[in-house]
Amino acid sequence: MNSVTRYSFAMAALACSALLPTAKPVNRPSKQNLLKKVLHSLFLSSLLFALFLHPRTANAQTGTFTATGSMTTPRYQYAAALLANGQVLIAGGWSDPAISVYLASAELYDPATGTFSATGSMTTVRVDPTATLLPNGQVLVAGGNNCTGCVLASAELYDPATGVFTATGSMTTPRYNHTATLLLNGQVLVAGGCPNPGPCEPVASAELYNPSTGIFSATSSMTTARSLPYATLLPNGRVLIAGGTNGLSTALTSAELYSPATGTFSTTGSLITARSSQGTAELLLTGKVLFPGGCGSSGALASAELYNPATGAFSATGSLTTPRCYHTAALLLNGEVLVAGGGNNSGELASAEIYNPAAGTFSATGSMTTAVAFVRPAATLLPNGEVLVAGGDSGSGPVANAGLYMTDSRVWRAAFGLFWQFR
Repeated sequence: MNSVTRYSFAMAALACSALLPTAKPVNRPSKQNLLKKVLHSLFLSSLLFALFLHPRTANAQTGTFTATGSMTTPRYQYAAALLANGQVLIAGGWSDPAISVYLASAELYDPATGTFSATGSMTTVRVDPTATLLPNGQVLVAGGNNCTGCVLASAELYDPATGVFTATGSMTTPRYNHTATLLLNGQVLVAGGCPNPGPCEPVASAELYNPSTGIFSATSSMTTARSLPYATLLPNGRVLIAGGTNGLSTALTSAELYSPATGTFSTTGSLITARSSQGTAELLLTGKVLFPGGCGSSGALASAELYNPATGAFSATGSLTTPRCYHTAALLLNGEVLVAGGGNNSGELASAEIYNPAAGTFSATGSMTTAVAFVRPAATLLPNGEVLVAGGDSGSGPVANAGLYMTDSRVWRAAFGLFWQFR
């Protein structure tokens, strides 16, 4: 056993010893609660070990995509959410845009079996809705469109316990290509998007969903109207909303912050490069936010940048190895970021790459089994540390294929699996 390994075990032992009762305990925790605390401490100690004692080099770790079970229906522009039980809900989208097949159906991916199975259908068909896991374990699915020229204000809740969708209060404004962000107070911030059919004329309006009442209510509007913006919950509880488009394929550089305490938006530093690629801004373990690639006003971008909440400024970081627009991204358990798929002037992409925050560089990793592009977020980090990427547009239409991205970080997967099971 080398010194680094010995130190990591010492860290774990120290974390556990801090939980042991004193000679005269006042309130002895139950065995179940003590076990939870021990497992939490083991997870945190392994996290400290990985961050401080095992720094990553400039080379990405070994990673591969492998095929997993296919979805029951080919889908594109669907909504996805990781459930509290570790399964993944996938709902709505297109099945065949050429003949306008919109979907109300939904399905579940079970990591334990590697298969998809049908669950209850939504109350209406939806393309480009948002899906947000609520603190009570239900999933809020809001907005989208359901036919040529129809934009939805309605919303519904999926209950994993029953597998059923039920209607909830409607939004104050019909929207698609909007954002939905779970706040630290349990409410959901919905902002921007397109309220009209045809050429998008984005709105600046925003609203809050209260799970306790099932009602949406207006909050202050953004400083800029946006379609397909990035939205990221910051550690301080504020929401960073950046970029997007003005509805005319012109990408935006401006960014702003929403404060739940005041219910207002305020401007912050601007992006260096105008970009839009909803769902691909990733909050790093450092507290900074990564914006990799995206759709610029002249096509797919390779450039990337970081937002620093402490300074309110964006700064350049290493570029992608391949320009990408409509890709997907996921933060891995070791703090690196997977960026996969999308498209550029060469067509849809199967390639993928890893961002290393310590080095500030991207490097190639294993490719997906199918070249696909996405509009909605399509990469879901599973409790075992693998990343599920499903569906998308192959250029010939939606696909049902799904794949799992796996790395060599088996210790991370085991630690996080225990943390998830006993959280």
